[in-house]
This record gives sequence, structure tokens and C-alpha cells, in this order.
Amino acid sequence: MAIITLTTDFGEKDHFAGAIKGAIYSQLSEVRIVDISHSVSPFNILEAAYIILNAYSSFPKGTIHIIGIDSELNPENKHIAMKLDDHYFICANNGIMSMICAEIAPEKIVEINIHDKIETSFSVLDVFVKVACHIARGGTLEIIGKVINSIKPIKNLEPFVNDEKNQIIGTVIYIDNYGNVVTNIKKRFFETVQKTRPFEISARNHKFYKIYKKYSDIVDFSQDESKRNDEGKGLVVFNSSGYLEIAVYKSNCDTVGSASTLMGLKTMDTVTVNFLKP
Repeated sequence: MAIITLTTDFGEKDHFAGAIKGAIYSQLSEVRIVDISHSVSPFNILEAAYIILNAYSSFPKGTIHIIGIDSELNPENKHIAMKLDDHYFICANNGIMSMICAEIAPEKIVEINIHDKIETSFSVLDVFVKVACHIARGGTLEIIGKVINSIKPIKNLEPFVNDEKNQIIGTVIYIDNYGNVVTNIKKRFFETVQKTRPFEISARNHKFYKIYKKYSDIVDFSQDESKRNDEGKGLVVFNSSGYLEIAVYKSNCDTVGSASTLMGLKTMDTVTVNFLKP
């Protein structure tokens, strides 16, 4: 049984997500549809790329992923279908797949060319659904598009390292539901540049000199619980996806605050790592 996932910025209020599911079921009644997220910030390519990168591999091989972010067709925003890591992705060629392609080379990419056969003002509903159902029935990519060899890149995908190799300048690429701030600095990259040197991580006027293995490592469990006062403390971890993350322990934007609210950090802000002399 085919699985089709949906990642969009449509939200839950409007009819869009429901209409897409209905259209899929109308063509393939036995398919399984999974919502990855409909809460991507509007037109936020970087945020959507981070979400799909960290979700897709949990699904079985052969899963088809519809990504409905900035998907209106125009001369500078074509539609593509891609086979990568034995998964299929259908989206606009707007950079959204470049984060995944930076880690795994695509097996095949086609630029979708069936638009002349479909009258639509809602590409995800009419074009992406048709392509997804075609693939789910065992159809090949060449039937719905022409093969291409490259896709648009995404800006600020890779952190910058200076010539002296003693500084990394990273970018905030994602802010999660807890207000934790995720950068584009991956653990393996950090350690390759670090070479065991001490470091200083700077985000606005906040500085950190330690990276914890998990959030609760900041807690001194030897103290009586009433004396700890741990909630609201800032810390840095490599998150479960391997990205450098600035967080607040047990953050809550409505009570103790979060890394985003307390430190004034937002997407595309700079985070700097300076490596110090031992």
C-alpha cells in the first residue's frame, strides 16, 4: 500500500489540506496519507527543508512526499519530481530539496511538464496530487517530466569558516515549537573545525562555552529540587538531528520564555563560534 506524506504551509484553518487528501483518496482509495506538517511558516523554504530532511527517512522506502511550499508555477518556479534515497519528492524547484541533496545525491530528477493537460490555479491539488498518484500506481518519472541534472540551491545552507580556521559563522535555520533555535552548524562539521580546542559560542549578546549532550545535563540533580531554579536557563546542545541548537531548559514561550524570545533570535540571524587557544 502506497504512503503519501504532506508538508505544507497551509495551516489547519483553511480547506486546502483537506481538499488535497480528498483528491488523493478519489484517485487511490487504498493509499495511506500522513501529515508531516501543515504549520511551516508561510513561504519559508529553509524551515520546510529542515522539516522534510529530518522526517522523510523515518518512512519506508518508496514513500511519496508532497511538499507544498511556494509552489505556484511561474517562469522562475518550475515544478519537479525527484527520486532520492528510494523516496519520491514532488515540489517546486525553489531550493527546498537542496538541503537533502547536499547529503545524498538524487537518483533522478524531472521537471514536470504535464501542466498543459491540467487547468489549475492550485498546483498542489491538481498537479502534485496527479503526479503522486501516478508514482503510487508504479508510473515512471519520465512520463510526467523531462530529466534535468540540477536544482536551485538554497541560500545560507552551509556555515562559513574563516581562512585561519578559528571561527565558524552559522545561521539560524529553524525555530521549533519550544522556541529552541537551530543553526546550520552540524556536529561533524563543528568537530572537524574544532580539533578539540575550547570555544565560545555567541548569539547576540549571549555567550556559551559548553555543549551539553542533552537538555537535562544542565540540572544539578544533587541539589534539592526546590533549590535548583533550572527552568529558563540557556544552554547549547547538538539536537537529535545533529545540528547545533541554542535552547532554554524546559522552555515555554508563555511562562519562562524560550531561546528565541529571551535572546531575541530569529530565522537568518547569525551565530558565531570562536575557537580559542588551549
